[in-house]
Amino acid sequence: MQQAVDNVVSLKPDGERSRKLIDIKDLSLTFDTNDGPVHALSHIDLSIRKGDFVSFIGPSGCGKTTLLRVIADLEQQTSGKISVEGTTPHEARLNRLYGYVFQAPALYPWRTIEGNCALPMEIFGYGKDKQEVQADKYLNLVGLDKFRKKFPWQLSGGMQQRASIARALCFEPELLLMDEPFGALDEITRDHLNLELLKIWEQTGKTVVFVTHSIAEAVFLSTHIVVMSPRPGRITRIIQSNLPRERPLDIRDTPAFMELAQEVRECLATDHHID
Repeated sequence: MQQAVDNVVSLKPDGERSRKLIDIKDLSLTFDTNDGPVHALSHIDLSIRKGDFVSFIGPSGCGKTTLLRVIADLEQQTSGKISVEGTTPHEARLNRLYGYVFQAPALYPWRTIEGNCALPMEIFGYGKDKQEVQADKYLNLVGLDKFRKKFPWQLSGGMQQRASIARALCFEPELLLMDEPFGALDEITRDHLNLELLKIWEQTGKTVVFVTHSIAEAVFLSTHIVVMSPRPGRITRIIQSNLPRERPLDIRDTPAFMELAQEVRECLATDHHID
C-alpha cells in the first residue's frame, strides 16, 4: 500500500501478494453541474496489491463510491492516472478483470437465481455447459445451491445479496468491487454475510475493494482501511490491520480490535474537526 500521508503503513512485499493490482496517482474528479463544479475527489494516491481486502470509509458524500466507480470505469477522472493490472480501467473492464456488487442486489425478477448468475456469462459468450459449471460452483460457495431454481422475490434480502456476489464471481474476475453491499440489511444478517465474505475472500484469493459507513465492518473485514475526508474526497489515512486473517465474530470484543476501531474513529473525528 502506497503511503498517502504521514503515519500510513505500507504492505510488506510477500511474493505474489506484493504485486500491485491498482495504482492511482494524483487523481482528481470534478463534476460539472448546473449549479457549478462539484469537486468529488482531490489528489488521490493509492496502491492496492493482490490479495488485499481494502475498505473505503468516510462521511456520506466524501467520494467513496465515486472512487470505486473510477476503478470500475463507470466514472472517468478529470486529472491524474489510474491503472488496473497495468492497463486502463476501460481495458480492465473489457478484459473482465473485476466483478461489481452494488448496494442493491439488482437481480432480474423474471430469471431464477441460477439464471441471474449465468447472465454475465451469457453476455460474454460462454457456452451453456460452462455457465452451469460456474453458476454451480459459486452458488455452492455462497450457500445457495438449494435455491438455484427460486426467483429473487422468493428469497430474503441477504440471500439475494449472496446471489449477487455469486454472479459477480462466476466469470472469475481478479477484483471484487463492492459498494456498501450490506448497508440495508439487519445487524444479524449483516454479521452473517461479513463472515461469509471473509470465507469467500479466503477461498478464492480475490482482491476486494469495499465501501462501507461502518467502522466495525471495515475493521472486521479489512487488511487495510482507507479513511477519506469530507468533500472534496481525499485520503487522509491508510491504516493496516494487525488482526489475524481468521476472524470469528467475537474478535470484535478483543483489545486489538477495539484499538484498531478507535484509531479509525479518531481519524474520522479529526477529519470532521470533532472535539
